[in-house]
Amino acid sequence: MSTPSKRRLIRDFKRLSTDPPGGISGAPCADNLLIWNAVIFGPPETPFEDGTFKLVLTFDESYPNKPPTVKFLSRMFHPNVYANGELCLDILQNRWSPTYDVAAILTSIQSLLHDPNPNSPANAEAAQLYRENMKEYVRRVKATVEESWMDEGEGVSDAAPGASGGSGGSGGATAGENASDA
Repeated sequence: MSTPSKRRLIRDFKRLSTDPPGGISGAPCADNLLIWNAVIFGPPETPFEDGTFKLVLTFDESYPNKPPTVKFLSRMFHPNVYANGELCLDILQNRWSPTYDVAAILTSIQSLLHDPNPNSPANAEAAQLYRENMKEYVRRVKATVEESWMDEGEGVSDAAPGASGGSGGSGGATAGENASDA
């Protein structure tokens, strides 16, 4: 059954497929348009560079009036990511707007990797290291980058064919690879 939220998600998917922002990809699961697998590639010239980070976005019928739940499946060490993978990001909470689409959400998360907000920490240890011991923070982040290359099969099953994702291994994946390989 077509609903306003599902029609919007189809539109978001078409836009993401035809004009994807650099370093992000995503697609709905084949059997559930409300659950998406996504991959964010670590931004260049950051400690996250070369990382391939998997996420799941869970929408409900109130989208786009309410944001999805977004969770990293890959282990993250970041001031604004909780130990369970959930994010502390203003646009997913008190600054949500129905004008945001999936591409905007994923781009905002990629931007958060580049510019953490240690003043609103979800991970107090990461925030403290970011503020007080950048060398150790970078070492810990790089360890998660290396782990991201080895993530296997942690995505939500049955990702839609053609969904983009990293294949693990070299970390040099491109946004055009298939999520079922991730």
